[in-house]
Amino acid sequence: MNGALRSGVPPINARVAGLGGSPIRELLRIATAPGMISFAGGSPANELFDVAGVARSYAEVLAQQGPRALQYSSTEGEPELRARIAQFLTAKGVWSTADDIIITSGSQQGLGLIGQVVLDEDAIVLTENPTFVSALQAFALGGARFRAVETDESGMVPEALEEAIIRHSPRAVYTIPTFQNPTGVTTPRERRNEIADVLARHDIWLIEDDPYSEIRFRDEPYSPISSDPRLAGKSLYLGTLSKILAPGLRIGWIRGPQEVLETLTTTKQGISLQTSTIDQLAALHWWENHDLEEKLDPVRAEYMRRRDAMVDGLGHALPEGSTFNRPDGGMFVWASMPEPYDANHALSVAIADGVVYIPGSQFYVSDPVPGTLRLSFVSNSVERIHEGIERLHRVFAEDYRV
Repeated sequence: MNGALRSGVPPINARVAGLGGSPIRELLRIATAPGMISFAGGSPANELFDVAGVARSYAEVLAQQGPRALQYSSTEGEPELRARIAQFLTAKGVWSTADDIIITSGSQQGLGLIGQVVLDEDAIVLTENPTFVSALQAFALGGARFRAVETDESGMVPEALEEAIIRHSPRAVYTIPTFQNPTGVTTPRERRNEIADVLARHDIWLIEDDPYSEIRFRDEPYSPISSDPRLAGKSLYLGTLSKILAPGLRIGWIRGPQEVLETLTTTKQGISLQTSTIDQLAALHWWENHDLEEKLDPVRAEYMRRRDAMVDGLGHALPEGSTFNRPDGGMFVWASMPEPYDANHALSVAIADGVVYIPGSQFYVSDPVPGTLRLSFVSNSVERIHEGIERLHRVFAEDYRV
C-alpha cells in the first residue's frame, strides 16, 4: 500500500513517505559528538554572534511594544521589517517596496512555499549541478522533477541553460549565483547578464537563492540576477538574516510579483499562520540600531582567515592530484580528488579519526562525482581547522579508493 507504515499505523502521503531519510542530516548529528571536528555543516560561528546586542533588542521591544510583540500578527510580516528589507534589496539593485516582500520563517520556509505555489506535480526545475540539497527536498514535496544545467567554475553556462529550457520546457530555474552551496562558486557579472538575457526570452520563473552574498571577502558586492528589470515579473528572490545576524531568529523573505505574493501568503497562512512577531520586531530593532557593514566587517575578516587556513592546508590533507577552490565569500570549499578516490568510502574512516565532511555526491541532481567533498570553514577556529586538516591527512594517507 502506498504510504504504508508498520502494522497498526494508518498510511500517510505516499510521496512524503517515499522521500526517505537524509544522509546529510545523519552526518550533522554525528558532527556534534564530543571531540569531533566538523567541516560538515553550514552553521555560522557561535562566538561571532552579537548576543548582547540581540538581547538588548529583545528587551527594548518588550519594554516599548510588549503587547504587540506577544500578539498574533499578519501572515505577510511586520510592515516596518518588510520596508527595511525593501530598502536593503533596493540598495543591492533589486528595486523593491514593502508590498513586494513576504517574511518567511527562514529562507527554507520560503523554498517550501515556492515549491507549493509555483511547482505543479512533475513540473521541471533546472538547477546547477551540484546544488543545495534542501531546496531539492522542498521542491520534491510537491512532486517537482529536476534537470541539471551544465555548470563550470563560473556557474551555469548560459548556452547550456538556453538549450535545457528548449529541451525540457521547465517551470523554473533555481540558482545560487553568489558563493554557491555547495561549491562556493560565484557567477561573474558578465555571465549574470547573459543568464538574464536567456531568462528574459522565456516564460519561466527565476528562483534566486541568496543567503551568502553579505559574507564576502572582497569590497565589491555582486548584483543579483533578479536586479535585471526584465525579470521583475518572473523572479522570486530569497534572502535571510540567518548568516548575517543569527539563524535562530528564523527570519527570511521572498521578494516577488505582488500577484504571486498574495498566493504565497495564503499558502503560508494555511501552514504556519505567521512568522514570530517578537522575533521580527527584535530583528528590526537590531537592524535599525546597528551599522550592518560595521558589524559584518570583523565577521568577514575572521571567516576569511578560516578559509585561508583550510585552503592552505588542503594540499597537505588530500591525495596528490586533488583540486579545490578559494571562494571569495560564503561558507564552503569544494574539493575534488582524482579517480578512483571516493569521498563516501573514506567517510567512515574520517569519522573514526574525529573529523567529518559531506561527500559531494550528496549534492548532485545527476551524475554524481564520487571524489568530491564539501568542507565548511566557518564553524571552527583556525587552530581547530589545522587539527582537522591533520586528521584528514591521516585519513587520505591511506589508499581509500573505490
